[in-house]
Parts: sequence; C-alpha cells; structure tokens
Amino acid sequence: MKAIDIIHNPFKNKGTAFTKEERKKLGLIGTLPSDVQTIEQQAKRVYDQYKIRPDGMQKRKFLMEVFNTNRTLFYYLLSHHIEELLPIVYDPVIAPAIEQYSEIFMLPQEAAFLSIDDTDEIEESLKNAADGRDIRLIVVTDAEGILGIGDWGANGVNISVGKLMIYTAAAGIDPSQVLPVSLDVGTNNETLLNDPLYLGLKHKRVTGEKYYDMVDKFVKSARKLFPEVYIHFEDFGRDNATKILDKYRNDIPVFNDDVQGTGIVCLAGVLGALEISGQKLTDQKFLTFGAGTAGMGIANLLFKELKLQGLSDEEARKHFYLVDKQGLLFEDTEGLTPEQKPFVRKRSEFENSEELTDLEAIIKAVKPSVMIGTSTTPGAFTEGAIKAMAANTERPIIFPISNPTKLIEAMPNDLLKWTDGRALIATGIPVQATEYKGVNYEIGQANNALIYPGVGLGVLAAKAKLVSDEMISAAAHSLGGLVDTTKPGAAVLPPVKQIHTFTQTVAKAVCETAIKQGLADDSVKDAEAAIRAIKWEAKY
Repeated sequence: MKAIDIIHNPFKNKGTAFTKEERKKLGLIGTLPSDVQTIEQQAKRVYDQYKIRPDGMQKRKFLMEVFNTNRTLFYYLLSHHIEELLPIVYDPVIAPAIEQYSEIFMLPQEAAFLSIDDTDEIEESLKNAADGRDIRLIVVTDAEGILGIGDWGANGVNISVGKLMIYTAAAGIDPSQVLPVSLDVGTNNETLLNDPLYLGLKHKRVTGEKYYDMVDKFVKSARKLFPEVYIHFEDFGRDNATKILDKYRNDIPVFNDDVQGTGIVCLAGVLGALEISGQKLTDQKFLTFGAGTAGMGIANLLFKELKLQGLSDEEARKHFYLVDKQGLLFEDTEGLTPEQKPFVRKRSEFENSEELTDLEAIIKAVKPSVMIGTSTTPGAFTEGAIKAMAANTERPIIFPISNPTKLIEAMPNDLLKWTDGRALIATGIPVQATEYKGVNYEIGQANNALIYPGVGLGVLAAKAKLVSDEMISAAAHSLGGLVDTTKPGAAVLPPVKQIHTFTQTVAKAVCETAIKQGLADDSVKDAEAAIRAIKWEAKY
C-alpha cells in the first residue's frame, strides 16, 4: 500500500504511534511529526480534546472523526471510558445523530447500503463494503422502529454503526470483522421524504412479498459471502421483527435485539429484583405496558423462563397482562398482532372489563407485581398508578425502559417517593444514584448493551449453528450474583462500568450452553479458550 493509503485506512493507521522502523518500512518518512507516541499518549490527547466539546452531538462528531481515522485508538479510548462515552456513541445521543445523519454525512463508516430498488446489486454491495475483510458479525436495520423515534429510513444506519461499536468496546469483537448494513426500503417519514438533503430512497416503504424477498436475498448473500457470519437484526417494525427472526432462527445464527435482547436484560433485571426481595419468579404477575416488538419480546422471554421453571404453557400464560393503546388487551380487542394473541385475557375475568382502558384502573383490577414500560409514552406511570401498584405488593418491580430520556414512563426518584422506597427499579436510560430517606439507591440500567455483546461473543466463540432459547436463558441468568443484593439500595442489574467483566461472563455462559446442546462447532471444546482465541484488544 502507498503511504497515503495506510494513513487513510482506519484499520491500519496508527498515526503518531508508527515507530521509526515502521515509518521507514512503510514509506511514511516525512508524512508524520517526528515524535513517536504511545497509544496512551494519543488517547490522553484525544480525550482532552473530547472534553472541551460543548455538548453531546459535538462530542459524538469528534469521536466519529477519531473512529474514521484510527479504529484502534478509538476503541482504546472507548474501552477506557466506557461508562462516560457509551451514552455519546449510543443512546441517548444516537437519536439526534440519526435524525441529522443526512445533514451531517461525511463518511459512511464501511457500511453496506442496500436498496430495494436495486436488489440485483445486494451481493455486490456487501462484497464492496466488506472490501476483502473476513466478516463475522453484521448488524442490519431497515430503520422502521428506531429506539423511540420511529421511522428514519437510510439515516438509521447509524444504529447499526453504534451497536457494532458496543460489540467491540464491550466484548472485544474484532472491528475489522464487522459490517453495518442498511436495508433501504423507503420511508413513511414525511419529513425525510420532503427533505432535499435526505440520502435515502424518496418513496414510501415497500411492504409485502417484495420486502421479504429483499430480506431473504440479503440473508442468503451474506451467508454466501461470509459463511460464518452471525446476523443481528435491529429496529425492524413490529409487523416484521418477530416474523423475520422466526423465519431464520432455526437455520442460521441470528438475533433480534428488540425481540430478544430487551427480553434478556429485563429477565435478568427481574431475577436480580427477586434476589433482593426473596420472592419466586413463578409467583409474579407481569404487566407489559406497551405490547409492541420490545414489549412482546419481554413477555415471550419471561414466558419461556416460567416454562423452564416447570410451568405448563397454560399456567405460564396466566401470569401475563398486556396493555397497549387500546388498554388491557382482550380476546375481542381489534387489531391484535400474532405475538399478542396468545397472551390476551378473557373479559369474563373482570366485571368492569369495558373500563380497563386507563393504567391506574388496570393496575387496581390486575394487581401486578412486575410492570415493564416499553410504551414510549412519557409520564405514563403516574403517581396514582404507582401508588395503586404499591398498595398490592410489598416490593413492586417497576421498569420504565422507554428511551431516549424524553420518552421515559417515570423517573426513579418519583417511583421511590411514591412507593416509600420499596420499588425495585431499572430504567432504559442511564440514571445517577438517587437518595431517599437516607438510603442511596443505585438504579440499574436495563440497557441491552449489558447483554447483546456477550451473547455475540459467545456465539462467535462457539461458532454456533443457531442461537437457542437455552443460550438466551443462560445469558440472563449469568448476570446473577454480580451485585451485592444485601446492600440497602442495591441495583437490580450490574453497573455499565463493569461491562467488560460481565460481558465475558455472559459469553462464557452462552458458549458453554452451545457446547452442551451440540450447537457449537466440533472444534470448540473449552468455552474460555474459545473466547480468548477470538477476543480482540485495542493495542498496536
């Protein structure tokens, strides 16, 4: 490679860390200042520059410049400041970064942009974007259901980029072996359609057979070009997410973070809360507030866990109550999705079933012990609703996990006040510890980043043929014991600052389960050795 190509290749560039010998060998003499720096010195310089940026978007823009210039330095910095930088490279700053993607577009970060108007070019597009790299992990989105902000078309590729950053920073997935993919099928976002700067297809979303044919062509092309690739589906719409996952999950290793990842972290949080309260999972009543992709993913995973603990299908389903925009969902509720139908209730169970459209009234009728919010309805967990819940359970488990911050159902300080400190809480956003009546309450973050990097590392280490329900359950249970639950105000989930440690714990549990189930490659016998063999470190 020419000197200029090396300097401009983020996977090969070391900047001022190239030694004098390397500079001579690679033809870099005279292209860099004389001083040879260590990666520690480079990271300090970059971090100091980062700190003077005034706000989240400016900080993120600066970090993306580092990412596009020197991938190793970027991940060294991110891994050493993971708790501080995670909200900048991912949620919540990722939301405005997606909204402004077309306006601030500079470099596409080695992403593959696939167009439904040119499906014959899908294989060529993937090959070009990979540029000869051995791709083992793809995060793909059609961006119909981005976080809590909805349909953002081609702008949504940023969510794939952000997810892959966390895979590498938290789990040590080799950044040269990952590929973000955008399935551009159009958008129903009128703002984008009318924006002359929007970079995606300027027509309505294509649905039906043509849409599913494109998804299928992408999956087959990806597996053809990259035979060992693990495909992570991200932020697909509620009508497509589960359908696509179910189509491929019994044939190849695939994962949907909204259907499975959110469910895993919520299951882990519920298990952590029950460890504090001393109660059993099989004694809980679950109210899912927001029965879309994430809400149903949570309900389904909790349902499968109840079955693993010995309950029949019928017994397990009796523990669930779904609340969506129509109120409590019944058998005769109009517009039920296939995922909702197995969990709906009979009207004969409630004398006042016609009145159960308001959350507070529903709570009084149902008496849930666990309530999880994925509604993206800010303030939906009102004082009246929470006090009604606290009146019927000693340690109410309440997870308002909608994000970004402006969409959260309730803030933890209010939940603690309304339950007199008895609530066991996890949120979808990072929240500082909250003091109430002299006790410092640590608030667990039900952030999928606690789970999906470890799941991915375990799957890749095992060279797993599939991602089974048992592997998912093992991931959730592996977070247990990482928090001192005897401490007053203990969190229900481990803190993000420990992500490097528990990502390895999750990966080991997933890999070991794959081995036990015969889903791992025959060459993989020892989970820890397999993880060590593929783990990448940010160093020169």
